[in-house]
Amino acid sequence: TSDFTRLFALLCAGTALSLPLAAHAQSIAYGDVSSSPGKGAGERGSDSSAGAEDEGDVRPARGASGKKIKVTPYIEAQQVVFAELKPGDEVLTYSVLAAGVDAAIAGRNNQASVSLRYERRIGWGDATDSDAISGVARASLSVVPQTLKIEAGALAARTSVENNGAAVTSGLEFGDSVTQIYSIYAGPQLATNVGDVALSGSYRLGYTRVESPDAIQLAPGQAPIDVFDDSVTHNAAVRAGVKPGAVLPAGLGVGAGYNREDVSNLDQQIEDRWVRGDVTVPVTPDLHLVGGVGYEKVQVSSRDAIRDPVTGNPVLGNDGRFVTDKSVPRTIAYNADGLIWDAGVMWRPSRRTALEAHVGKRYGSTSYYGSFAYAPNARTSFNISVYDSINGFGGQLNNALAALPTEFEAVRNPFNGSLSGCVAASGSVASGQSPCLSTALGSVRSSVFRSRGVMASYTVTGSRFQTGFGAGYDRRKFIAAPGTVLAAANGVIDENFWVAAYLNGGIDRNSSFSTSVYGNLYESGDAFSGDITAIGATAAYYRQLTSKLTATAAIGIDGVKRENLVDIWSGQAMVGVRYSF
Repeated sequence: TSDFTRLFALLCAGTALSLPLAAHAQSIAYGDVSSSPGKGAGERGSDSSAGAEDEGDVRPARGASGKKIKVTPYIEAQQVVFAELKPGDEVLTYSVLAAGVDAAIAGRNNQASVSLRYERRIGWGDATDSDAISGVARASLSVVPQTLKIEAGALAARTSVENNGAAVTSGLEFGDSVTQIYSIYAGPQLATNVGDVALSGSYRLGYTRVESPDAIQLAPGQAPIDVFDDSVTHNAAVRAGVKPGAVLPAGLGVGAGYNREDVSNLDQQIEDRWVRGDVTVPVTPDLHLVGGVGYEKVQVSSRDAIRDPVTGNPVLGNDGRFVTDKSVPRTIAYNADGLIWDAGVMWRPSRRTALEAHVGKRYGSTSYYGSFAYAPNARTSFNISVYDSINGFGGQLNNALAALPTEFEAVRNPFNGSLSGCVAASGSVASGQSPCLSTALGSVRSSVFRSRGVMASYTVTGSRFQTGFGAGYDRRKFIAAPGTVLAAANGVIDENFWVAAYLNGGIDRNSSFSTSVYGNLYESGDAFSGDITAIGATAAYYRQLTSKLTATAAIGIDGVKRENLVDIWSGQAMVGVRYSF
């Protein structure tokens, strides 16, 4: 594994081992629900919380039992049979040795979930050896209860890249098509009051890296896909506001923010600065009209690739990516400078229901965003979010990580341990959160894009059964500078439709099962790339042999239907044992 892989494992493991040392449990603060999903910390929102008093996350209040801590390290051995069904009929056998840890802390003021796994795959016969690390972590830890906290998250995902840049999360990630994705972020959030004025601020530093595959199969005549390399993101925001009735009948607020992403591919850069004022007008105790107006400047720029002096073709590096020409000046790809505004409604009839919807102008055109959250009880939640933002792949993934709930269990493929598109929330999912990452992982193209879409999730955590469903639509319009090697991607629109679901439960005192299904339809605006459809399903049976030893048997099927390339179908079967410490 790479140095970055080892560093990521140490960071996640350190987080898991430090959970028992977290601060004494306090009470969960009901925060601002005005941040719509798809906007990370520091991105402009409605700021309608100026009119909200004790109306926060749609999450039932925690009781007085204090924090709960659980850390479960494990080792595992498996025997896997992999059968290629199409286009060939090859059958491969692997032995798998794995080690991992699942950990969680659920306190009034501190919450965290970590799932980290490393596996070594030993091939028999023609099967090749390989190894992989996968994991997801999310934490919210208080420094000063109710005032200052640290938010953090991390992800390591294994996937395969298709010829249109689509990232397909399935059981097919073997050989040269394997891609490792890493993302991590952390930053403080401050919320306090000075008299009647509520003050808040946040900063988030993020880093994302993609270790590209050795080879991507391309359609005849198709140009190489420039796979995202890495990026650093900065998101910062400050705000001051007063609630309705404190000074005037209406609530008032003013805020400012700065967002930046530096993408290594061709030195692409996004800079977004904004300042705005907002107002909240109560219509009834449950219904508020909200709106705001301000100024924003968004700019996207990049450099060109080094050109071969003889052919004029762009030069590719050893990693298959374009080599940036540092000697040429930046070229502006996108520039939006001027007035921004939005107006909408915010409806909160109870602590279990929240709805907000906004329409306005941003990025030089009409913009829509909003969310709906309903948690009828502590174990059930339904969420919908609509988003609109300009990001690179790294910024989009960091935003999705920040929107994960802090209390969850990872949903993994039983054959290779890879993460599915969604996590299993341990309780209700708060407004402004989403248990799914599928939207952000849809494509690993390096070009910056404007992303618009909608996603929905439904989760139930019962005493015997747990189930979850997620679905979404993501539309990416790529932005690239004229005269550069990425110019052909400018204005190209890719669309991704996805679904993911799971059902886990107990059979008897010593037996349980898990099932999962997924589906992706990726429609590319590149005529040479074509569309990709990926589907799959797994089912596993678990038998507890002793208090610490569990046997597993599983079957699964995966398929990728490609418009301009041959289809791929495979089936798998596995038996294994896990020892939990």
